[in-house]
Amino acid sequence: MSLIKGKDSILAPTPYDVQMLLAAKVHIGSDNVTKKMEKYVFKKRRKDGIHILDLAKTWEKLVLAARIIVTIQNQKDVVAISSRPFGQRAVLKYAQYTGAQFVTGRFTPGTFTNQIQERFMEPRLLIVTDPLYDYQPIREASYVNIPVIAFCDSDSKLKHVDVAIPVNNKSKSSIAIMYWLLTREVLRLRGKVSRKLKWDVKPDLFLYREIEEDKKEEDVEGADGNDNKKELTVVSSVENQLLTAKDAKDFGEGDEGDDEEEEEEEF
Repeated sequence: MSLIKGKDSILAPTPYDVQMLLAAKVHIGSDNVTKKMEKYVFKKRRKDGIHILDLAKTWEKLVLAARIIVTIQNQKDVVAISSRPFGQRAVLKYAQYTGAQFVTGRFTPGTFTNQIQERFMEPRLLIVTDPLYDYQPIREASYVNIPVIAFCDSDSKLKHVDVAIPVNNKSKSSIAIMYWLLTREVLRLRGKVSRKLKWDVKPDLFLYREIEEDKKEEDVEGADGNDNKKELTVVSSVENQLLTAKDAKDFGEGDEGDDEEEEEEEF
């Protein structure tokens, strides 16, 4: 079943795309829902009261957002923002592959309105990860008439948001897979990535990684390096032993010859 109207639509997701959305729990909302987000909710679970988002509308809004982004000729006029740590790596990778600008961490007030600031920006399009945490850039964008694309959960407020993509924006895997899909769709619409071929960039690059996980990997790599060093040390020591034994044998043969000469002289 296609999530886009028309089974043969070229913009329709593949079964693998749907599996990734389900595996990343993109459809899992929160236990609260705002009035404007009710139309994006598929149903409410009876057990825990969690609202399930409609993946069909999620994919439609994702494609719509990609088509809007492609209309911007200079991609540096597109700014992706994430004040939450879970979305900072995804925003950075999106900017890397699409050529857009990015703002991570705390947003400095006046970035879009105060020209005296050192990092004053005049974007034509804004992409935010969470309207709740990124409320300051959304407010400033409304002052200067900048359209806003936002990843919105079931409890997100849509004030000053032009395109709301219903998604679970509280999960690092959900944010990563949505930015990966958005990046891929933008590159496909530009003609840089073929729809017939699989994109060689893995979604893991967009996934937020904690410092402890990086340290563990470094420790594992360090242990492997130490093992390699130990193997090299053992090999070199064995080679030295062989060379020493050979030298000793040669030295012993030389001594025996000298002793024979000395015995002949004494005789």
